[in-house]
Amino acid sequence: MPSSPTALLFELSGCLVDFGARTLPVALQRLYPECSTTTPVDTPQQALEASLGRAATPAQLQALRETLSEVAGEHAELAPGAERLLNDLADGGVPCAWIDRLPSDASLRLAEALPDSVLAALPQQARAWPAPDSCWQALTQLGVERLDGCILVTGNPLLLQAGLNAGCWTIGLAACGPLCGHAPADWQALAGNEQERLRAEATLQLYRLGAHSVVDHLGEIAASLDDIGIRRSKGERP
Repeated sequence: MPSSPTALLFELSGCLVDFGARTLPVALQRLYPECSTTTPVDTPQQALEASLGRAATPAQLQALRETLSEVAGEHAELAPGAERLLNDLADGGVPCAWIDRLPSDASLRLAEALPDSVLAALPQQARAWPAPDSCWQALTQLGVERLDGCILVTGNPLLLQAGLNAGCWTIGLAACGPLCGHAPADWQALAGNEQERLRAEATLQLYRLGAHSVVDHLGEIAASLDDIGIRRSKGERP
């Protein structure tokens, strides 16, 4: 029998909600429509400064924060498979928490769609990903007593690395995360070969970083959880 997970950590945007992790790029596009998009793993401040080509002023950072919160309210929709998975985990007594890189007010707006069983693990003076601090803090807030069996689920390469650095098992999400970066309707509108190309590139990148498993979205995660459980029952460690 597969071993049950000790705890699950999820990225919020591009995993549990906000398919395609669109909150940050949409906010930047509204503020600076003339600027090109930034790389999908940038922090909000890095993304803003890359768009501006210079250091951001306090006023610009505040404008971004306010716009992120506004856009988050529009993107607070559960991703495919999230509701069923979270309900199953709650029924099984598996503690869960979410982690995010957005300012706390925007993250909390996004999280409004989540059930109460999922803890909001807001970072406290944590170093930026890929440092493991935010993962450890989330597990501490969940009251987890051992690292064995803790699993991080994300489509963000930097958070994936943070999970690996923290000693967690990791499951990468290819299609719904920032590496593909398409909202649900835009993703469905893509030709099949273009979807496959983007999915394959994202999957390969996540595996190269060390992900223990990669799926498209949370609706396909059950087999990955079982596989990790079997590997743990055989004594394997991440």
